[in-house]
Amino acid sequence: MNRTIFNLASFTVVLLIVASFAKADDEVKTQILKLFPQADTDKDGAISDAEEAAARRQVVQRFPQADKDGDGVLSDAETKAVLRQAARRAGKNNPKRGNSRTATEKKKPTHANVKYGEHERQVFDIWLADSSKPTPLAIYIHGGGFKSGSKEKLKADNLSGLLNSGISVAAINYRLLTTHPLPTAHHDARRALQFMRSKAGEWNIDKNRVAAFGGSAGAQICMWLAFTDDMAKPDSADPIERESTRLTCVATAGGQTNNSPEFWRETIGHLLPEGASGSLLVPANGEQDPEKLRIAMWGAKTFEEANEIAARHAAMNIVSADDPPLFMSYGSSPGSKPPTDPTRLRGWLIHHVNLGIALKKKTDAIKHESHLKYSGSNCKYDSLVDFFVDKLLEN
Repeated sequence: MNRTIFNLASFTVVLLIVASFAKADDEVKTQILKLFPQADTDKDGAISDAEEAAARRQVVQRFPQADKDGDGVLSDAETKAVLRQAARRAGKNNPKRGNSRTATEKKKPTHANVKYGEHERQVFDIWLADSSKPTPLAIYIHGGGFKSGSKEKLKADNLSGLLNSGISVAAINYRLLTTHPLPTAHHDARRALQFMRSKAGEWNIDKNRVAAFGGSAGAQICMWLAFTDDMAKPDSADPIERESTRLTCVATAGGQTNNSPEFWRETIGHLLPEGASGSLLVPANGEQDPEKLRIAMWGAKTFEEANEIAARHAAMNIVSADDPPLFMSYGSSPGSKPPTDPTRLRGWLIHHVNLGIALKKKTDAIKHESHLKYSGSNCKYDSLVDFFVDKLLEN
């Protein structure tokens, strides 16, 4: 096999499958947000790598004893120890309220675990906004590298912000890569969307004002729905399949915008520390060959077929001028330095703002409306809630 092709394939497969290995880092960020909400300086409801690093520096400055090895930097183990102590203190101070004032209990869904298919993962929750008129709907699609995650990842702040604005909210589960190859997850999201539209009359939803939002893998699915021509089948015997799949707008966080090996090499290849790419290759089910991994991931018979399927599900390849407006947010900033911790490096790379910048250049060139937010950017919208309020609510 041609070594260049092998290297490109390895690079892409590595970046697509390492998302699940950022879980530990995500847990640290979740705890920081819960216990130290002031660390979320851009108020987007999430802790970016830069915000996490700043929080660690502040802890070292205020509590130098937390730096056990005296190297001036909090390691992951030292950070987790600090968070455990903070959680214990918060629990003692607020035994009835839990560990944080911001750990708001999420409102119970109007309808929970609604089945849109036969598989146990084909379910969603929906919260209906209180209104005498049909309301817009925003559908949350979770991330997790297509291997994990759930509808429960919907942030309470986003839920309450949308509901308080008069926008109904749904959160879906979909079948995972561990049991079903891609694009099964994409097709599940399409079915859930059409199912909800079929319930518009019963649930007081305006089927002409529907949006989707999600992070990472969920962001990929959202953009595929938004930038694909209407997949409704008007002549289908199944009334759900007759419903439109078109969206009014879409919001993403840390989204991967292309599946091409060349794109990944050009966009983030230069960000990899020398010699790091080899250490990122992670076997799946004992398989280490990058071509076989890619074939299995996309449910293909050949490497060429896998690349063709992947290309059809990449935002950069399918977006057009008449597609719904897009709001993208990223935790990293252009020029930010990569983390030295290999575990954090993986997450930093596959959610890097360069992915959004590349798509923004494409959308600007074709005159498609898109907005890109990161620390230091001059973005029209502060959050996905602001974006949805502007695009979904009637003035």
